[in-house]
Amino acid sequence: MRFAYENIDVWNRAVDFAVVVIDAIENISTDRMHYRLLEQIESSSTSVAMNLAEGKGRFSKKEFIQYCYIARGSLYETMTLLEIFKRKNWISEETFSSLKSEGIEIASMIKGLINAIDKSSKVKGLK
Repeated sequence: MRFAYENIDVWNRAVDFAVVVIDAIENISTDRMHYRLLEQIESSSTSVAMNLAEGKGRFSKKEFIQYCYIARGSLYETMTLLEIFKRKNWISEETFSSLKSEGIEIASMIKGLINAIDKSSKVKGLK
């Protein structure tokens, strides 16, 4: 038996994305560690998948859509932090580019999920 969110492709991609982000920041070395920023990127990157899972567990499709929007916001927050880390030379351009490409793909998948949920709500007369 599986949880329903495990069948959502974008949830799986978001979990993988979070793991790669955490791996990328594990070896950041600066003269002055910015622990709050590191904790924030761990939080925001894992929040993408967590919000998708929580939304899937909610009662209504409207709530699920809202959690998808929150997941997208967490993705945008993660991408902003990655941009800052790149500009500080804490991560390489190559790492940033790879994560940005994956972030763009996940954002597109979240948009597709929102559209699919919204469409199924309208078809069933739930909207």
